[in-house]
Amino acid sequence: MQTVSSSLRVAPAKLGVPRITRMRSVSELAESLQLGSDEVHAVGRFAGKVAVSAVGERLRAGHRGKLVLVTGMTPTKHGEGKTVTSIGLADGLHRIGQRAVPCLRQPSLGPVFGVKGGATGGGRSTVEPSGEINLGFTGDIHAIAAAHNLLAAMVDNHLFHGNALGIDPARIVWPRTVDLDDRALRHITVGRGPDPRFVAHEGSFLITAASEVMVILALARDYADLKARLGRILVAYARDGSAVRASDLKAAGAMAALLRDALEPNLVQTGEGNPAIIHAGPFGNLAHGTASHLGIELALATSDYAVVEAGFATELGAEKFVDIVTPNLGVDVDAAVIVATQRSLRFQGGASDDEALRPAPAALERGLENLGQHLSNLEAMGLGGAVTVALNRFPGDTPEEAERLRAFCRTRGVEIVESRPFEEGGDGSVDLAHAVVHAASLGRRSRPLYPVGTPPLRQLEMIATRLYGADGIASAPEAVEDLAHIEAIGELSGPICVAKTPLSLSDDPHLRNRPRGFTPTVHRWMRSAGAGFTVALLGTIETMPGLPTRPAAEQIDLTDDGRIVGVH
Repeated sequence: MQTVSSSLRVAPAKLGVPRITRMRSVSELAESLQLGSDEVHAVGRFAGKVAVSAVGERLRAGHRGKLVLVTGMTPTKHGEGKTVTSIGLADGLHRIGQRAVPCLRQPSLGPVFGVKGGATGGGRSTVEPSGEINLGFTGDIHAIAAAHNLLAAMVDNHLFHGNALGIDPARIVWPRTVDLDDRALRHITVGRGPDPRFVAHEGSFLITAASEVMVILALARDYADLKARLGRILVAYARDGSAVRASDLKAAGAMAALLRDALEPNLVQTGEGNPAIIHAGPFGNLAHGTASHLGIELALATSDYAVVEAGFATELGAEKFVDIVTPNLGVDVDAAVIVATQRSLRFQGGASDDEALRPAPAALERGLENLGQHLSNLEAMGLGGAVTVALNRFPGDTPEEAERLRAFCRTRGVEIVESRPFEEGGDGSVDLAHAVVHAASLGRRSRPLYPVGTPPLRQLEMIATRLYGADGIASAPEAVEDLAHIEAIGELSGPICVAKTPLSLSDDPHLRNRPRGFTPTVHRWMRSAGAGFTVALLGTIETMPGLPTRPAAEQIDLTDDGRIVGVH
């Protein structure tokens, strides 16, 4: 259970005995990154906003740390611990005398109140103040929702006042957004009213983490880039088939004004008092699923190691990081960590959810195929030899199964280390930290899977065959039409962003391990013009989740003395 507004934290002592220590102030965190008092301003007591100009000045100073990507094998509903591992690794690097900054996404209120809960780590590997971070934090996501909904309001206002742009109401592609799980808003009708100028049309809501405005904030390099990207947003098609953009509605300036402070990276701390950056929260499906461009740049410019967690597994988060994010950053990955667990290997090998929590050597043996494919994926991205497998330990793990996993990694020439960040914090990640330092010293560099200018369908074929193990790609008739429309408005350039289930290497969530003999189908294509990529939808991707039968919100409460409890 997390509590909010406490100035005390529990940090692991050297011998594993907890000690109570004071949360570091924002000014102390800024000083640890050699940021001036005029470059960081506090938001609350323990979070700070770093000026956009400060990031640019640090980059011009010429220092660049190593870029470490934390990814994983195919996840299960239990979670394999990428966030905990990322935080623990950064703290472990500090333990061995290296400056390191973890770069994580901001939690969305939807999962916090729904199924997954918070996203600030756990045990002795957390980012603090965890309660505030999970419940609204610095207001960035609220600003993104406001900017998104302003554009939606301006579209309908344009229809109401005569529709000079000739927008086809049936082809408005810009939805509305709210940062909550509310399935009742997935399909709605808007624009109904007694005034004859009202134009009724179908609409929808998506969760704010899935908003293109979130993606734009995460990829923007500065204020000018932010405004330019906002202006390029495709909001609708006119009756003549031409594109209608946010700039046509003169919305980009006001949207950028709402996002001014949100663009500044957020500076917080780990549970051990080391600086951390939590900024932006793009979906790992419809978007690239990592912390912001500016946040990563800030970490690279002020530390020896920037530790970046990517959403889901290698075929989703890592692929997008290498093909979308690093070209945008202009830097490559120096080393990668792939998080594995015995229980996830058992599950991939055919064990049930319950069976996966107990020893199952035969299932674990079969599940090694899944890990093997993910290792091959990182090799395909140029990181062969610079990969470390972090075996995140859980109750129910056995030495025998751990030894079988180590033997498998030896046959692949991959280093594997046991990681105990949840139980031991930085102390439990020292071996992993040493392994990462070695891997990053080898001079390997990530590389995109496809050259610039590769057509979207060919990009998808390369990703599917090389990373999923698919035989090829099939296209639904609607997808063919979508690409034709996108080509007609001159928007086929740039990388693609694949939206598919994270629960399988395939597009079928029920196919475990390393599926063979399958051909995924792309059902639709969507253009995220401001983000600069085209989304390929493989299967049904829900952009507005729903609450479960017993949502986590039922357990969250405010005590009589003002403490928030129950945020996990």
